[in-house]
Amino acid sequence: MRKLKNLLLTMLFFVTASVFAQTKITGTVLDETGEPLPGANVVEKGTTNGASTDFNGKFQLNVKSTSGTVVVSFVGYETKEVSYDSSDLGTVKLKMSNLLEEVVVIGSGVIDLAEGRKTPIAVSTIKASEIQDKAGNWDLPEILKSTPSVQNIKAGGFGDGQMFLRGFDQTNTAFLLNGQPINGMEDGKMYWSNWSGVMDVANAVQVQRGLGSSKLAISSVGGTVNIVTKTIDNREGGYVKQTFANNNYIKSTVYYSTGVSEKGWSFSSLLGHWQGDGYVNYTAGQGQTYFFSVGYQPNESNTFNFLLTGAPQWHAAAGRGTIQEFLDNGIRFNSWNEEGVNSPNLINGPEGKRYPGGRNIYHKPVANLSWDWTINEKSSLSSVLYGSLGRGAFASERISDGVGFARGSYNNHNWYGLVSNYTNQLSDNLEFNIGTDIRTYNGLHFRGVNEFVGISSINESSTFSGNYEITNTYGGINPWGMLFNPNTEHDQRLGYDYEEDITYYGLFTQLEYSKGSFSGFFQGSVSNQDHVKTDHFNFAESTDSEKVSNFGYNLKGGASYEITDNHKVFGNLGYYSRQPFHDDLFDNIRNSNDLIAPAVENQNITGFEFGYQYGSEFVSMNLNAYHTKWGNRTLLSNNGEIFDTPAYESYQTQGVEQIHKGIELEVMTRPLPGLKVNGFISIGDWKFSGDGRQRTFDSDGDEIGSATTVQLDGLEVGGAAQTTAGVSADYKLSPILSVDANWNFYKDLHSIGSLTQAPLKLPTYNIADLGVSINPTLKEGTYIKGVGFRVNVNNLFDELYLESVNGNTQASSNPSENWKGLNTSNRARFGYGRTWNASVKISF
Repeated sequence: MRKLKNLLLTMLFFVTASVFAQTKITGTVLDETGEPLPGANVVEKGTTNGASTDFNGKFQLNVKSTSGTVVVSFVGYETKEVSYDSSDLGTVKLKMSNLLEEVVVIGSGVIDLAEGRKTPIAVSTIKASEIQDKAGNWDLPEILKSTPSVQNIKAGGFGDGQMFLRGFDQTNTAFLLNGQPINGMEDGKMYWSNWSGVMDVANAVQVQRGLGSSKLAISSVGGTVNIVTKTIDNREGGYVKQTFANNNYIKSTVYYSTGVSEKGWSFSSLLGHWQGDGYVNYTAGQGQTYFFSVGYQPNESNTFNFLLTGAPQWHAAAGRGTIQEFLDNGIRFNSWNEEGVNSPNLINGPEGKRYPGGRNIYHKPVANLSWDWTINEKSSLSSVLYGSLGRGAFASERISDGVGFARGSYNNHNWYGLVSNYTNQLSDNLEFNIGTDIRTYNGLHFRGVNEFVGISSINESSTFSGNYEITNTYGGINPWGMLFNPNTEHDQRLGYDYEEDITYYGLFTQLEYSKGSFSGFFQGSVSNQDHVKTDHFNFAESTDSEKVSNFGYNLKGGASYEITDNHKVFGNLGYYSRQPFHDDLFDNIRNSNDLIAPAVENQNITGFEFGYQYGSEFVSMNLNAYHTKWGNRTLLSNNGEIFDTPAYESYQTQGVEQIHKGIELEVMTRPLPGLKVNGFISIGDWKFSGDGRQRTFDSDGDEIGSATTVQLDGLEVGGAAQTTAGVSADYKLSPILSVDANWNFYKDLHSIGSLTQAPLKLPTYNIADLGVSINPTLKEGTYIKGVGFRVNVNNLFDELYLESVNGNTQASSNPSENWKGLNTSNRARFGYGRTWNASVKISF
């Protein structure tokens, strides 16, 4: 009995000692100007024990001992270690950084952010707070427009925008979601309508121009955009947000996170719904956003996270019109959807015009499972296993005398992959990385019936062999129906029916040396892509193409030298042997399995850049110079006419070489308390070099005539402005009121389209935006932690400008047929006029 009593007393002593050893420390995290940083992370060094600051930058954290060190971090600011030996840390000020310094909890070894390597790159980071303030009803590219060498083209309908980086379109810019490549594997394209929810869940977005820091064998030409989403929150909380905007746009969002429990579990979720009429006529749309994350930390060495997100949506598309049509009808004119113009027989339904010209309907859920394993003090392993099921179509009418059907051009896919990276600190000065990137993709492409109008079937026996009657419909205008009711029957398809299988194997490695003021790195990667195309349509047996295998590799290296604490110089050099896209390999991607002859060879990309960085307490500056030579590329273009008409032609031009060079200057300042003023200027010189071999195809994908030589040498590369500049300012007028504005300037923008003629130079233009934020101070201890009101006005002065022109018709000798020096017969798209959005956000 006495032994039992002594044992209980001993246990009680240790329990009591451990309880009393717990110390609660408090403090406030501010930026350099004294503004609070809500959501900053405060973590006990060497553990996963942490807390986040509240709306006023305050925190409290239970730690294991009365003295030690905490690590304080916030996105866009330098991480700071603070020692404590009392319960109050007081004020902790963080210095703003141009780089992303946030501690990424999940996938840290896979997500290639700039601070993951000491040798600098040309990079800009957009914080979560800025994304939330300025997102409104825009897609991600609009938020990135104040980044050097970035231009956003809105393109008319919801989610139809494009982004250019250093003159390269987004098919040649790598987009990563938590380390997972998300560009289309067939053609590299990005469809922002599939990613409308990314603005709601993004913690930060980092634009790496040029060579970047990514170790993957992705061979991006323009650069890399890293989108880092929410995963595990250290504390419980959430928000509800309501957004309103022009043209009857409304969006509702709710987010909640449990924080990390004592057993290491965390759950977070976001749900949203949006709808609106669209700025351009007849471009209504609506959709949802869902995001679910489950995290588990069984111990300090392992962290697991499962994430599921998607943005099902539908939206009507906007076509190009001639400049004259816009001048006659206004910039909201939609050439595809105007009654009596190109769609005389519109289908009517509950939403009014159901298929005016064309409607995009898509659902692309994405899931990934991440595992971070700290093996020991010197080594770690980070892996992401992911999958995506895309289901949807572009639907348009096929009506005569009020009856007919809505035809859908379906583009479905099944996509799975694994990215894994092992890191080992070989010595105090040398770090080694090695990893793998494996992807498998199955694309399903066909035409079918979305719905019947006044009929119940169509018979295509006169066109195809056998009794060919289509009686089933799939999807309608519902993206959820697209996902759960896909067309899996080959005899219920029309027009074309083929699938593509792409398998990708990549291996990458990096070695970085750092000692004193010097750092240097070397990266290498190899990859192999296998391509097979299978044609199903109207055959007794499906036929497979010849299997194509292409080997590629990347080599990158660089070095930097820190002259003083404030001055640093660096240089990077890289060479890519990049495999052609799947769509570049076949003679006719829709109706033929024949490979292009002569075969398409790898593209050759050589890039080098030099940079200088300056940083002080109130001013930081980045100066970059770059030169990119892109050889043996295949260029796809069209004549700008309406698709599915006899006038429409598309062009495939092989053997094209482009040279892009330029300089970029970015300056960030804090001249006064509460005032931030930033500016940038980028000057590019982007031209074609040599000649190309061009083939012409009609709207059915059939080749017209024979290949011809086109003279490209010295022609300007169109699509994006080669000279851009901008200034932005943010001023905190009071603790609850702040105003921000930005001005963007665009010059040396050229047309795209046929390469048989020189491109046209478009008029210079500039745009100003204004924003106001109101964040009332709330009484401490209430359940509601913060309330925020936000108003944005874009294109404040209602500038009338041409965003893009698809055509090469030179100015007419008759002045009445020109506008600002351009022939008004060219097909084009004007940019949006003045728009606005407003939101209220309640945090709890």
